[in-house]
Amino acid sequence: MPVKFYEDLGAFKLFLLDCGLLGCMVDAPANQMLVGDNVFKEFKGSFTEQFVLQQLVSMGISTCYWSSESTPAEIDFVIQTDKRVIPIEVKAEENVRAKSISEYVKSHPQYSLKGLRISMLGYQDQDWMENIPLFGIHKFFYNEVQE
Repeated sequence: MPVKFYEDLGAFKLFLLDCGLLGCMVDAPANQMLVGDNVFKEFKGSFTEQFVLQQLVSMGISTCYWSSESTPAEIDFVIQTDKRVIPIEVKAEENVRAKSISEYVKSHPQYSLKGLRISMLGYQDQDWMENIPLFGIHKFFYNEVQE
């Protein structure tokens, strides 16, 4: 901490103002977005990341993005609260392999990081990571700030 000290303006992701604009931009039919048949397998990931970003921004939380120069690993969001830095991985489905966040947490033992995965699964607490469901973002961060 602070995360801002490590900012690299050459590593970034672009997002839109909201999920509706993203869907319109790619001509995604709304009824297909809700079908679990993998029609939008790649797009659902982008859509879910967009949704999570909107939730974080609505709470006044600034986000960063992390990517490795030596491996294809990336962390969707890295945020800083008053108490800690939280690497966040976003998953659109219940298939939640989190190799990048696992490697990130393990490669930075000096910071005692605990990752956060946001997915379609219910709440789970592991030693190195917590999983919260998409609908629990506000409650999780409200509690994070209040504790």
